[in-house]
Amino acid sequence: MESYQTIADAMAADILAGRLRPGDRLPPQRELADRRGIAVSTASRVYAELIRRGLAVGEVGRGTYVRAAAKPPGPTLVEPPDAPVDLELNYCILPEQIDAMAPVLSAIAAPTGRGALADALRPVGASATSAAREATAAFLARGGWTPDPANVLFAGAGRQAIAVAMAALAPVGGHIGVEALTYPIVRGIAARIGVTLEPLALDAEGLRPEAVVHAHRARPLSAIYVQPTLHNPLGTTMSRARREELADVLKDTGIVAIEDAIYSFLADEEPLATFAPDRTILVDSLSKRLAPGLNVGFLVAPERLTEKLATTIRSGGWLANGFALAAGLRWMTDGTAARIAEAKRQKAARGHRLAVELLDGLTVRGDPRAFHVWVELPNTWRADTFAAAAGRLGIALTPASAFTIGAGHAPNAVRLALASPPHDAAARALRKLRQLAMASDYEADLDGFAFSQAMTSSAFLSGGKTG
Repeated sequence: MESYQTIADAMAADILAGRLRPGDRLPPQRELADRRGIAVSTASRVYAELIRRGLAVGEVGRGTYVRAAAKPPGPTLVEPPDAPVDLELNYCILPEQIDAMAPVLSAIAAPTGRGALADALRPVGASATSAAREATAAFLARGGWTPDPANVLFAGAGRQAIAVAMAALAPVGGHIGVEALTYPIVRGIAARIGVTLEPLALDAEGLRPEAVVHAHRARPLSAIYVQPTLHNPLGTTMSRARREELADVLKDTGIVAIEDAIYSFLADEEPLATFAPDRTILVDSLSKRLAPGLNVGFLVAPERLTEKLATTIRSGGWLANGFALAAGLRWMTDGTAARIAEAKRQKAARGHRLAVELLDGLTVRGDPRAFHVWVELPNTWRADTFAAAAGRLGIALTPASAFTIGAGHAPNAVRLALASPPHDAAARALRKLRQLAMASDYEADLDGFAFSQAMTSSAFLSGGKTG
């Protein structure tokens, strides 16, 4: 009898070669067992192995579907797209910002600026310089919150700043609470530093404070990671009252919050750090504000934690890049970064209006100031299958499963990131996605019918070798 690994390897080869395509439904376990002459339990292990490898996704009551495969030669629902449209990566580089940013780079590299270049090429400490801290504190200030420059630290990127905070607060084997839907990178960071993530319940405003209390009672939390402003992926923003309530929970429990403020430049909201300054580490960066190639991350922490965080930055090799920091500081102080942020705010607002207009008939959620929207799909679709079908149309997007923490089923929804594509390209993509959503997964996946017929007589199911 063949081992489950041998069969899984054969199926994986078919998926990677494109013989089994995204959205294809795999045969029920009992049917696979009968055709291969194996036990049902072995068939179950085959599918579990494919899911573990990220090649399939299973859902109770609906079966197991192919999740990843080579791109097919063309779409199956509508005409080929003019060009691929990326609604997955959520960063924005405006055409006009290149000219606006170039003079600073030229000034640093020019012969007359050799002193500035020499400074930029030197190593940067976790605290950089007093001038850098003062400029950054002034730049990050908003509402009634102005950070103390002495409490500002620098890391290589926003995600590195998150890693620094998590590693400094939680020991190996410790527990950090996170929103049940959250920034996917956090899962990878937790795995690398040996921390367990505990999913925390959400509502229309974001993280529910009582969920933090309940989780902490069940298993003490070393920290929580939270996105109060323009939550990724939901796009929600906490009210002032909710922030005050969460701040009270932090004070009562002694938990420290890691506040992800990466998207805060799009909205004028007082951070959680305003209400719980002694219990909040605010994380920000230049990647969304300016460009992802500018890997500079910021941490604003309570004074009692700054030295521990600085030590973690140094020991983890998460120091900022000198040239990127030097350029970033100039853009922050000469007004360039602020002007670019304002232009991006306008683009975000236009993108949200466009999504609401062109996805008429679908439930579109999110703050109008955010670069992304959360779209709930009709029951005729599964989110992973919808994402695969959209991929056939040349549209990349992200299903809810990518953001889910814990073992529960992901919502039947997708995130559409509208930061990158030009207005016309985004409009074309949104129209196609609406058309796709209004069809069923069976109507959209025309190739699926041929696949189902072929599966009944394929060499794979009959136990023969595939080419």
